[in-house]
Amino acid sequence: MLDPKTLEDIGNKMSSLLANSPAKDFEKNAKAVVSGLLAKLDLVTREEFDIQAQVLARTREKLKELEARVEALEKARAGQ
Repeated sequence: MLDPKTLEDIGNKMSSLLANSPAKDFEKNAKAVVSGLLAKLDLVTREEFDIQAQVLARTREKLKELEARVEALEKARAGQ
């Protein structure tokens, strides 16, 4: 099994080789294309998603409370 230092050295050598080759240009272009495609999809970040999930949970809880109040008021009115 290779030790982490050896793997790191190999990775550094590969990175330096790729930095001086057309593969680096390809990587830059590919990242730009993927970024453009993702932007068109109108995706949200995980943080934005989590915030909206929390808002939805609070809204559902409030709705349950209001439904219970309406039901209690309807029962009170029916009992009159």
